[in-house]
Amino acid sequence: MDVTVQLPDDLASRMGAGGDLSRRALEALAAEEFKRGRLTKPDLRRLLGFETGSQIDEFLKRHEVFEEYTLEELDREREGLRRLGF
Repeated sequence: MDVTVQLPDDLASRMGAGGDLSRRALEALAAEEFKRGRLTKPDLRRLLGFETGSQIDEFLKRHEVFEEYTLEELDREREGLRRLGF
């Protein structure tokens, strides 16, 4: 599906000065939809053409999207590290 957005020419030229405006708009939409729970990491990978999980993590960090990290997850990770001898 193609989506078209109408922008006044003067604003479009200023906004486009920071690089590929279409890509930036796509990334902003993807980040917002991920925050709202409507996209998953596999969805982001497909939508944005990422090949690795670290690219997704970098993307989320760049867009200041931080996932919840519960105490239960911390405890599980601590236990896993303890079993590995750390």
